[in-house]
Amino acid sequence: MIASDELTHQNERTAPLKVVKLRRPGRWVLYFIIAVLLAMLVDTLLTNPNFGWATVGEYFTSPRILDGLSKTLQLTLIAMLIGVVLGVILAIMRLSTNPALSAVSWCYIWFFRGTPVFVQLLFWGYISALFPTLSFGIPFGPSFFTSETNTLITPLVAAILGLSLNEAAYMAEIVRAGISSVGRGQVEAAQALGMSRARILRRIILPQAMRVIIPPTANNTISMLKTTSLVSVLSFPELLYASQLIYSVNFKTIPLLLTASIWYLIVTSVLTVGQYYLERRFSRSDRTASHGRLRSLINLQRRRGASNGS
Repeated sequence: MIASDELTHQNERTAPLKVVKLRRPGRWVLYFIIAVLLAMLVDTLLTNPNFGWATVGEYFTSPRILDGLSKTLQLTLIAMLIGVVLGVILAIMRLSTNPALSAVSWCYIWFFRGTPVFVQLLFWGYISALFPTLSFGIPFGPSFFTSETNTLITPLVAAILGLSLNEAAYMAEIVRAGISSVGRGQVEAAQALGMSRARILRRIILPQAMRVIIPPTANNTISMLKTTSLVSVLSFPELLYASQLIYSVNFKTIPLLLTASIWYLIVTSVLTVGQYYLERRFSRSDRTASHGRLRSLINLQRRRGASNGS
């Protein structure tokens, strides 16, 4: 009788467990609501003639729109390049042991992060009202070069100054956070080996800080692409202003705004894919370490299973 009970308990332990699928009625209700809303959205997009999809198709690849798109991409690239370089310099100044350099960097970041980028663009666009002429020479002495401000600060220059100087303030904080994420012990070890400050920064700190710097920098690039639309206030013919010039003549406002929006979405999607692969490249050391730990865990489980079986 006892042997029969033990056999019954052993069969119960070895029998496969029955898996009961968890029911989620709320999830199916949510799926239904989302499907209904998507159907309503598609129906509106296809049946409402005010969207003017024929006009969108007509102007989508027009030379004026493509020229505006080209200027938007150029402006984004130039503003980000200047912003990143200036941001790195400001971050190094902020982390410097020199109080004067750190104070100057702090004041710059405080000012440009504290004022809206739209106001900064207007300031650079109308700076001739403050300084009608610009000169270069010895302070309180003779001038070697003098020119009208409107000749030097064109709408393109004003747009680059407004966007890049604002971006530099944000990049300085991003780079500072990345540099601060590197362990102090590595810097001390490099100093013990006799490496100079510049070499430690170039060979040890910045390569490791890039894993922290890259994701927010990529996000800022995508944000910069959309922020360039504010430059239309300076009459610079980027993508949005090119669309505005067209619909100011044919009065097809919504189709032209849709055309610009679709181009913004396309470029943003391409940048998002690039961001994914860039982050993947700089985090490959973490993935390798993670795979190594997982492989070690699997091998340990296998050895334990083999020892239990023997």
